Amino acid sequence: MAETRRTEDPVSIAYDIEGSGPVVVFLHGIGGNRLNWTDQLAHFGRRFCTAAWDARGYLDSDDSPQTLRFSDFADDLCRLLDQLKAEQAHLVGLSMGGMIIQDFYGRYADRVATLSLVDTSSGFGGVPEAVRQDFLARRLDPLENGLTPADIAPEVVKVLVAESAGQAVRERLIASMSALRTEAYKQALHAIVTTDFRAILPQIAVPTLVIVGEEDQVTPPSASEFLVKQIPGASLVTIPDCGHLSNLEKPDQFNAALEAFLDEHAGRASTVTG
Repeated sequence: MAETRRTEDPVSIAYDIEGSGPVVVFLHGIGGNRLNWTDQLAHFGRRFCTAAWDARGYLDSDDSPQTLRFSDFADDLCRLLDQLKAEQAHLVGLSMGGMIIQDFYGRYADRVATLSLVDTSSGFGGVPEAVRQDFLARRLDPLENGLTPADIAPEVVKVLVAESAGQAVRERLIASMSALRTEAYKQALHAIVTTDFRAILPQIAVPTLVIVGEEDQVTPPSASEFLVKQIPGASLVTIPDCGHLSNLEKPDQFNAALEAFLDEHAGRASTVTG
């Protein structure tokens, strides 16, 4: 069973940890939290030391004491690896989590064993300004008008998952969105539209896996194809009949793809007793 722990101040980060072995860290998306990875911790925790965090401002982690900079997430991840006593780790990031680990590689490349970029993109640098503003408006306007993340969750979830996604998956996503703190979520939205990791991609020199749901409307397969073209030696797995939350919508296919990749490169990460 996973155990919940916390990093030390100044910004204490909550994380679940399970298992022993090479370290694998899972990072959630902008509307998620560590509980989105519960099934992966149980599955991979049989052979790896697995950890999943709540990013600062999420669920059981502290809020940012100042205006959030996207780079704060990378610094928090470095502190988490230090606490785990992991010199290198396999990093698995979904959506915003995938952007965080791209940023982390640009800042702390020597701490990275492998990258798994799941339903994500290289950031907003190549996105037209009108699309960027629409992204913000769709999410911020309801909050500015007095609604809560819980109020908007059901409509947002309709876009996040494929039509075939079961009700249990939808309810898990509604629950994670409902747990968002409004101000922290707003800060994350403002921070994420500042991202641009296109210059980092050609510099990535660790094994990289890209996973995407074939029906992902948020970060479509074209965004993943761009990542694969730009990252030397990267490989792509497309999961059919699947939307933006591939680890929740199609856990068997997701776990199989990630497991094959991690098995091949397991020894690159530090080994830790959870």
